Amino acid sequence: MLTADMTGRFPLEKKLYQLIISRLDGEKILEASYQDNIVKLAEKGIGGFIIFGGRKEETRSFINKIQKVSEIPLFVASDIERGVGQQIQGTTQFPCQMAVSAAIDRSNPDDVRILKRFIKALADEAKDVGINMPFIPVLDVNRDPDNPIICTRAFSDDPECVSWFGSEYIIELEGAGLISCAKHFPGHGDTSTDSHILMPVISKSYKDLLNADLVPFQEAIKAGVSSIMIGHLSIPDIDTKPASLSKKMITDILREELGFDGLVLTDALIMSALDNIDNVPLQCIEAGADILLHPADPDVTVKELISAAESKRVTEERIEDAFKRIIRVKTGLQGEIDHDIDYQRNAVLSSQITDRSVSLIKSTSGKLLVPDYSKVHLILAGDSELFRSSPLRKYFTHISTIDDEIEFENRYPVFAIFTSVAAWKGSSGISESKKERIRQLIKKARRSMVISFGSPYVLRHFKEAQILIAAYEATGQAQEAVMKCLEGRKDFRGKIPVSLAL
Repeated sequence: MLTADMTGRFPLEKKLYQLIISRLDGEKILEASYQDNIVKLAEKGIGGFIIFGGRKEETRSFINKIQKVSEIPLFVASDIERGVGQQIQGTTQFPCQMAVSAAIDRSNPDDVRILKRFIKALADEAKDVGINMPFIPVLDVNRDPDNPIICTRAFSDDPECVSWFGSEYIIELEGAGLISCAKHFPGHGDTSTDSHILMPVISKSYKDLLNADLVPFQEAIKAGVSSIMIGHLSIPDIDTKPASLSKKMITDILREELGFDGLVLTDALIMSALDNIDNVPLQCIEAGADILLHPADPDVTVKELISAAESKRVTEERIEDAFKRIIRVKTGLQGEIDHDIDYQRNAVLSSQITDRSVSLIKSTSGKLLVPDYSKVHLILAGDSELFRSSPLRKYFTHISTIDDEIEFENRYPVFAIFTSVAAWKGSSGISESKKERIRQLIKKARRSMVISFGSPYVLRHFKEAQILIAAYEATGQAQEAVMKCLEGRKDFRGKIPVSLAL
């Protein structure tokens, strides 16, 4: 069994490999050559893997295999903000964090019980496939409505709301034996720049950060979060270096002022925000990070760090400090999980939460229900990839896309706008030309309805519409949930957790 007092027997190279979480492509694990490369990293002592994609049985089997190969237990991480189904086929995809906060009334004990059931279901599925380090919760306070990379990944634009939901996630995940991870410190919510593409600059004072963005992280520390991810964010009031390379941010503020003694890991080192910065891994370790997430080449990274250690550019004490903190967390990791998961029940739970999240933002029209679809004209807008096979198509007779020539005649236009949040995409909304086109069509209509399947912030551009509805996601499940409400099978129960200034 691994214990903290055994750390002295590991050579420098293995200690440095422990400081890295490398990429694992789940879709490639059946390829012999790819398996060999991953197994070699495990034998060298890699700290862990972040898994993208794959299928349930294959993933579980391969993770068990590499865990047995590794002398030190592996961190198996994954971005599963929307449940394991976000990454792994055959598991459950749950609603995004903003939909969850729209669905759950914190003052209602029954709602809180549903939230706890949901987090437990997510945790059970993570353990079932071998994930022990889910990169959740997102604790960014989404203050910028044009934020291209956080948006619906956030619980809210209110620090207190984000703090409450974040703490609930952390308590349940840690109680299930998982390593929760709060991200993206010190807060990626108040910027319109995606750090996958460019370095976001946050022009806030430290006092302003303390009053808003840092509040959820302070509460996460109190709740017992095991790890915190540092964002690639520039805050000139604090340091000329990005947060992930800043000793002021990691050591002085996060460690000393906020009192966090858990694992500090960087956001992915392959992100373009770090382009044109030299010696990034070394600078991150010097700043106080324990784990380097997703470097382009882990072997090259280790060689660079060995060279830095030999030339005294990084102290053995700093490496030892990070290594011991990693081992301390790993001593508490559970072994192989063997229990049955009721995936069908989890799917039902996911659908229930989605149903409860649909939010009626505005209604100046007397009647919401749509009893006769032949009198409605559905107009699809936004990302065509998201609505090409939309289940809405089975309900409506008259359907157009926003780029078509459109005549309503005597029909009631319903605009369905599809958006999503994704790395390197650069936007969570729709183009100015599409906004103007929708506004022109709204003016032509006697009455109209706009439904956002994705970012609720797009609704603020269509104040002239009589009915505005937020569904937070473009999934088939979210679209079916809206139809249940429009047909009167479900009530509009969701409470939008952000301000739209309508």
